[in-house]
Amino acid sequence: MRKCFSGNTFARTAALLGLLFLAACRDSGDGVALGTIERDRVALTATAAEVVVALPVTEGSPVKKGDVLVRLDDKQQQAEVARAKAEVERARANLEKLRNGAREEELAAARAKVSGAKAALLEAKQTFERTQDLSSRGTASKASYDSALAHRDAADASLKSAEEELRQLENGARPEDLAMAEAELAAAQASLESMEKVLSDLTIVASRDGILDSLPWNLGERVTMGSPIAIVLAGDAPFARVYVPEPYRVNLKQGDQLAVRIDGLDKPLEGTLRWISSEPAFTPYYALNQEQRSRLMYLAEVDLPGSAESLPSGVPAQVLLP
Repeated sequence: MRKCFSGNTFARTAALLGLLFLAACRDSGDGVALGTIERDRVALTATAAEVVVALPVTEGSPVKKGDVLVRLDDKQQQAEVARAKAEVERARANLEKLRNGAREEELAAARAKVSGAKAALLEAKQTFERTQDLSSRGTASKASYDSALAHRDAADASLKSAEEELRQLENGARPEDLAMAEAELAAAQASLESMEKVLSDLTIVASRDGILDSLPWNLGERVTMGSPIAIVLAGDAPFARVYVPEPYRVNLKQGDQLAVRIDGLDKPLEGTLRWISSEPAFTPYYALNQEQRSRLMYLAEVDLPGSAESLPSGVPAQVLLP
C-alpha cells in the first residue's frame, strides 16, 4: 500500500512539472517576435575581370559615401579611353574642316586650273578651225580633222570640270555633309563617355555611408565580372529583422511603435515597424489547418532609434508584440 502511494505521488509530481514546463515555454514565447539586429547590406560588384591592385580600407572600418574601397587594374581601359578621345578629335577636326570650307590656297589652285583649261580650249579651237579650213580645201586628211575635233571637245570638257570644281570649293560643304559630320562627332563623344564610365567603375567607391563589412577578394587576385567585391553595412542605425507569429500578424501595420529588447541592454528600445511580409516565411497558410496556421511566421523589419547606431549586427533581439 505504501509502495502504490509513492508511485502515484511520483506520477502526479512528474505530470505537474511537465505542465509547468509547457506553461513556462508558452508564456515565454507569447507576444514576442524573435530575430537579430541587422543592417542593409550593399553589395558592390565588379564590372570587369581585372586584378585587385589596392585595398585602401580595412574590413570593419566606417566609410563615407564616395570613399574608395577597391581599385582594379585599369591600364587596358585607359588605353580604350585614349583611343576614344582620338576618335573624338578626328571627328571634331573633320567637322571644323567642313564648316570652314576650302582654304585660299585651294581656291587659288582651282582658279589657276580653270585658267589653264580656258587656254587649252582656246588653242584647241584655233587648231580645229585651221584643220577645218584645210580640210575644206582638200589639203588635210579626214583623220587630222577628226583628231582636231576630239581635241577641242576634250578641252571644252576639261574647262567645265575645272569650273565645277571651283564652284564646289566656293560654295562649301553641303548641309547633309555637315549633318553627317555632326552625327559622327556625337557618336564619338558618346563612345568616349561610355569608356570613361567603365574606367571609373574600376575604382569601387562606397555608395552609402556605413561600415565595410567584407572584402571577398584579396590583393592580387583577378575578380570575376559581376561578383561582389565589397560589402557595406549601410545606414546610421540598424534594424531588427524578426519573425512574427501568425496570431499577431493581423494587429500589425507599418508605422506601429514596438518595444525591442536586445541581449546585453537593460532597457528596451522603441522601434518603428517599417515592413512586414504579406506571405508566411515557409508554408502557405492555405495548405494548413487552423491549428497549424498558428505556427506560421511572417518576416518583419523594425527600425531602431539613432541611439542604437553602435549596436553590432547579428545580436539576438526580441520585439514585444501588441
